[in-house]
Amino acid sequence: MKVILVNGSPHKEGCTFTALNYIAETLENEGINTEIFWIGNKALSGCLGCGYCHEHKKCCLNDTVNQFTEKAKETGGFIFGSPVHFASMSGAMTSFMDRAFFSDGAGNNHLLRKPAAVISSLRRTGGSATNDQLQKWLAYNQMPIISSRYWNVIHGQTPQEVMQDTEGLQIMRVLAKNMAWVLKCIEAGKQAGIEPPAIEDKTFMNFIR
Repeated sequence: MKVILVNGSPHKEGCTFTALNYIAETLENEGINTEIFWIGNKALSGCLGCGYCHEHKKCCLNDTVNQFTEKAKETGGFIFGSPVHFASMSGAMTSFMDRAFFSDGAGNNHLLRKPAAVISSLRRTGGSATNDQLQKWLAYNQMPIISSRYWNVIHGQTPQEVMQDTEGLQIMRVLAKNMAWVLKCIEAGKQAGIEPPAIEDKTFMNFIR
């Protein structure tokens, strides 16, 4: 069992990384393999709406998005983390999520129905709004959303301050343990022969008549 933790910050080893790394350590202690995936700090375009992924099963923009969706094949769970920028998630992370979920849903479905969670790293406020944004992709993709004992946010302007947020660290720790528990339950279900529901074709309705 493996969890990929996506670092949506422009800083490779900043506050968001520090929180995700703490979660990863807890997951490893629970017997779950982990990988922290950084989306990078180069320009990351949003979806072009070109339809390339429907034919080729990958995004036309060959960057970290395709690297991530390729890794998602063998991954059982995901945690998506973003810093808070202007009381919402980072622009680069928004572009990443749009393209990753749209291109994967165009035919691969490596993300579909796999348990996932979101976290936000912030100095002062905007964490719950950022989490609400991040969770929309998960809900659309039928992914069981893993929660903690409070909103999945952690405070601090520096990595050192993040590690002083004892309540935030507990939230991250409980989140990791809940993720490990759900993954183990899913694995036990597979061993018992419990199959997921059949995937239905999407129904689209145009409300303009």
